[in-house]
Amino acid sequence: MNIREILSDVQAGRLSVEDAERRLGKSAIADLGFAQLDNHRDHRTGFIEVVYCAGKTPEQTAAILKEQSATQKALLATRANQEHADAVTKALTDIEYHAIAGVLRRLDPKRKVDTLPVGIISAGTSDMSVAEEAALTVETVGHPVLRRYDVGVAGLHRVASIRDELNACGCLIVVAGMEGALPSVVSGLVSRPIIAVPTSIGYGVALGGFAALLAMLSSCAPGVSVVNIDNGFGAAIAACRINTPLN
Repeated sequence: MNIREILSDVQAGRLSVEDAERRLGKSAIADLGFAQLDNHRDHRTGFIEVVYCAGKTPEQTAAILKEQSATQKALLATRANQEHADAVTKALTDIEYHAIAGVLRRLDPKRKVDTLPVGIISAGTSDMSVAEEAALTVETVGHPVLRRYDVGVAGLHRVASIRDELNACGCLIVVAGMEGALPSVVSGLVSRPIIAVPTSIGYGVALGGFAALLAMLSSCAPGVSVVNIDNGFGAAIAACRINTPLN
């Protein structure tokens, strides 16, 4: 719930005093029995509470998003499967399911941040699910996105050819599996802040992303920050906080 937006809507005549009173009076916590929803997270942190679908039943996921829908325009759920999507889209017809990323979302068309784009770069097409989780999250926050996928170190000319585009971004999220070298390479080419995301893509000794994680943490290129394995969502929120101008 964005208190400033509610008050602005009342001032402009888009929202009645009664509706504003109802929204402002809503409890900071919505108790669904199986979940305690944080209705004031957007006001405190700048972004809505996001639903992590893994481990939740389709019915629980649908109930949470339906409750959130009553008080907020933007909705976002990560790690959703087709069963989650079927239940949610039955309850909310205006929500989209992005199967590659496992993301359910509804955009708020008014939520736009006047800033440079966040660049999302992936080493390979196999990393796209994590890269798209990041990209869709950044767009839901309201920042523009530049996507550049399959530009890994096996063909360095690919990432070198987009150097100017990357330098025109406010922040970069670099997603890579295997040996996880791409964030170090990008950091040596551009001047933008870099958030590295190791993915679980790779053979045997890649150890489900631990090799990439350790490589990124050990990077000799200065200024590379690293999030957890496959954590495109966490990288996206960090990038948006870096990319958001102070009020």
